[in-house]
Amino acid sequence: MFEGCPGASMQDFREGIKETRQENGKRQSQLKQWPIQLHLISPLAPYYDEADVLLSADCVAYALGDFHKDYLKGKSIAIGCPKLDDDKEVYVDKIKSWIEDAKINTLTVMIMQVPCCGGLLHLAEQAVKASKRKIPIKAIVVDIQGGILSEEWV
Repeated sequence: MFEGCPGASMQDFREGIKETRQENGKRQSQLKQWPIQLHLISPLAPYYDEADVLLSADCVAYALGDFHKDYLKGKSIAIGCPKLDDDKEVYVDKIKSWIEDAKINTLTVMIMQVPCCGGLLHLAEQAVKASKRKIPIKAIVVDIQGGILSEEWV
């Protein structure tokens, strides 16, 4: 018997990603997996193994027109909202599991310029600090009109 939401079942799209534009000029999605919401993902899913991971605030992809091409391409992803999501300790545990169990290479955290969004970066930093393995974190801050305000390794 099926349990849970069918939209939350793990799916791995890595084999289907193309590097070229389609004839009509549209870009191929660079999404490599499903689900992407941090509360729904399994940090042990195979697409996180030794991956470069993008942890993005929910609003970022809507603000950046070329989000897939410029930031998602080649990365596994999870999204979250530190203002709207509950149980943020689960976030820390999952990020820590990426680091220790999936042995991710890097973590890029993309947040919006609004103050509440900084909580997502703080949670990632907590997870790295609590982890036995240390990995680099890149923080990218996006303004509400889609500009990049800062991009730095923290």
